[in-house]
Amino acid sequence: MASLLLSVKQQPTKKKQQHLVLLLVLLVLLPLVPSMSGRRALRAVLVDLSGTLHIEDTAVAGAQEALSRLRQAAVAVRFVTNTTKECKRNLLERLRRLNFDLQEEEIFTSLSAARRLVEQNHQRPLLLVEDSALEDFAGLDTSNPNAVVVGLAPQHFNYQTLNTAFRLVLEGAPLVAVHKARYYQRGDGLALGPGPFVTALEYASGRSAVVVGKPQETFFTQVLSELGCSPGEAVMIGDDARDDVGGAQNAGMRGILVRTGKYRVGDESKISPGPYLTCDSFPDAVDHLLKDLL
Repeated sequence: MASLLLSVKQQPTKKKQQHLVLLLVLLVLLPLVPSMSGRRALRAVLVDLSGTLHIEDTAVAGAQEALSRLRQAAVAVRFVTNTTKECKRNLLERLRRLNFDLQEEEIFTSLSAARRLVEQNHQRPLLLVEDSALEDFAGLDTSNPNAVVVGLAPQHFNYQTLNTAFRLVLEGAPLVAVHKARYYQRGDGLALGPGPFVTALEYASGRSAVVVGKPQETFFTQVLSELGCSPGEAVMIGDDARDDVGGAQNAGMRGILVRTGKYRVGDESKISPGPYLTCDSFPDAVDHLLKDLL
């Protein structure tokens, strides 16, 4: 650059002016060259669990080996899930039985986020969650409830329990939705998620729920803040166009949609902007990351 400046000084005035303009343009554009390459530094990969790595007790084909390959790269991996039908310990045991290499501290659940909110507000929740998920709320005072927490609770979504929740919310108790997923994938097909039941309570009471899980921006940013990572340095992989991909992209991340689990043809068009990328499965998403982003 110094030699270029010297040569400009030694030229006739008109040519000197032309070269000075060119030099100024170069000085402006050079800092932009890394971003023009299309590659941004990738420091974290957030991965959905149910429907992305496994469906109940069956792993997505090739997912274990793909996760092992991803772990060999210089990138942090965290698992973010809206699963509310079982506690984190049971979920971890299920995944380990399927030969997934995970640690408990790598899993961030919407149940954890719900508990954190209830504790911060010193609330005594009526817990509409499955008995197998109650462990994640152990130690909380649930006597004389003054808040309602709704997760996925097929065994408790009956008229009497929902009516009790409705009366509490109507009297002013906060309604906390662990998440509002419309449906999820089971081994026997799609099944209703907690979203329809939360919406019913909102409709009947005229009050809005506080949602703590995906697709809430705070759910994603809390995980990234623990990693010391900005949204622009992270990618989310999941099977839910709205909650996984749409939520992540609204938070400033890139989102990869996989055609497994609850995915149905045309899900890409349900969010705007559309997914950064759509892949057949988690192994294909990992292939892309290793080839083009890492």
